[in-house]
Amino acid sequence: MAAQRAYTTHPLVLRRVTVRRVEEVTPRMRRVVLGGEDLAAFTRDGVGHPDFAAPGFDDHIKLILATDGDVRAALPAQLPHGIEWTPAEHRLTRDYTPRRVDLDAGELHLDFVVHGEGPAESWSAAAREGDELWFVGPKSSLRLPERLDWIQLVGDETALPAIGRFLDERPLDVPAHVLVTVSDDAARQELALRDGDTVTWVLAEPGDAAALESAVRALPVPPGEGYVWAAAESRALLPVRRYLQRERKLPKDRVNITGYWHREEPAAPEAEATADTAPAPAGIPSPLPWLVARAALQLGVVDAVADAPGLSADALAARLGVPGPGIAVLLPLLAAYDVVVDADGSGLRLGAAGEELLDDHEREEYTGHEAELLLALAHLAPALRDGTSPWRLASGATLHDTVADDAERYGELVEECEQLVFLLTGLTADPLWEGVGTCLLTGPGSASMAAALDDAGRRPRLRIAEEGVPAEVLRGHVPAPDRIDWAGGPADVAVAAKALAYRTDEEAVRLLARLAEWTGTAVLVEASRPDGLSPHAAEAALHAFTATGSPLRDSAALASLAERSGWRVERTVALGWGAEATVLRRA
Repeated sequence: MAAQRAYTTHPLVLRRVTVRRVEEVTPRMRRVVLGGEDLAAFTRDGVGHPDFAAPGFDDHIKLILATDGDVRAALPAQLPHGIEWTPAEHRLTRDYTPRRVDLDAGELHLDFVVHGEGPAESWSAAAREGDELWFVGPKSSLRLPERLDWIQLVGDETALPAIGRFLDERPLDVPAHVLVTVSDDAARQELALRDGDTVTWVLAEPGDAAALESAVRALPVPPGEGYVWAAAESRALLPVRRYLQRERKLPKDRVNITGYWHREEPAAPEAEATADTAPAPAGIPSPLPWLVARAALQLGVVDAVADAPGLSADALAARLGVPGPGIAVLLPLLAAYDVVVDADGSGLRLGAAGEELLDDHEREEYTGHEAELLLALAHLAPALRDGTSPWRLASGATLHDTVADDAERYGELVEECEQLVFLLTGLTADPLWEGVGTCLLTGPGSASMAAALDDAGRRPRLRIAEEGVPAEVLRGHVPAPDRIDWAGGPADVAVAAKALAYRTDEEAVRLLARLAEWTGTAVLVEASRPDGLSPHAAEAALHAFTATGSPLRDSAALASLAERSGWRVERTVALGWGAEATVLRRA
């Protein structure tokens, strides 16, 4: 049986609200009460949008601000079913938790920590009745397990809105054990506690990882089945995550840890520039630090220093079984980039960069599929010259052939596609599903497509077919596995969800020709342009070329592949974030 899905998705709608009033909750927390017609169902540009819905206690909406004050120019494009983040030079976005939603009164409450800096806090400080605010979301709500005996809610001041909402609304009727770090006693709030609940307030500076970890370790662990929710500064949560997963051994579906903000390290004072000493260009960064960080993760250096702070270089080498001076070769660069430190001669400890590498998501940049693609770029020049993909030159096989024989690597692709479920509302609402009794899915996005159909209340019989990939890789991600056939075959419609993103043109044509043997209607779900909200948008075409030997395939390129394999493009459905669904009919 598949595990319970962790999130429920919501339609992404751009909404305008105005300030109704501003309240001071504490000297450290300001509440802005917002209202407007867009909180109810409304129509814009001829398209209807549903009521605002944020049922989860830690839901997030994305506030849209602008550094130049021109918020209208920073707004994303509203699609019939989603958002397209078009490029906007002065756009700023910040995520905030709705503290209270009262649709009867047409009100939304947002709480802002008063810390004297940041664009959102500055906006709240200047907010006056009638001021407008635009936002998008939430895109999803957390689903808590149904059977629990207790829950721990851990956070800093930024987590108080979510914690307060949980205690007010009680999505679970179980004892709640609350731990909050605050920088001042004035930040304490009255919380809606019940018999059996506990609350612990800890004085600590914002982002103090040691204080947060110590406080979490000191919490008693109640008997029975529990759940831990934590939100604070992202780096401060790393030792907490490590403690919960490694020492308390909480399974993934019993813990939710979210970095609400990221502390910026103070920049070193810049030398004053004069007419005679203009600033030097930054130059092209060396790959050496990246390669050394990768080696440190692969050898276990980061984990060993985290587990046993104070090791000498020799003791670390012995612990890892690395002969000779190997570890010593890495240490100067690791120290230069704050991965490890030994400032007082008392042994090696993790620096700020090393602590970040304890996070699984950060590790993947150096050791996962993304890292392997980056290493393949060493073959970029000959690949361009030979008309092939850097991956193929580096590994001797296409990316598709590689992942088809490697369940772990294919599983990484499936995880990369998990965000796709938030974009598929436009496709699942399309009229093409009327009368569909059987749907064939292929590609690493199949699990997300199955979940999106489930969310939309569409429940055709599913066939999931992926050449060479064991069904177990997808089985745990797909709802209602009893409704699924794990093999190809005739279907009313086929959906290839990110199936072309790791195939060469020739492999893509073969797949599409195979689908034509099973169905007369197919849908390609692919990223056809860079995501306008991503800071790495300029790299999208190069990543695609590394994987497949083709740049990021736009609508024209997808149409060309379809025509080569006996299909014609009927239409496209914009999904947002650069993704689209291309509907094909058999020619």
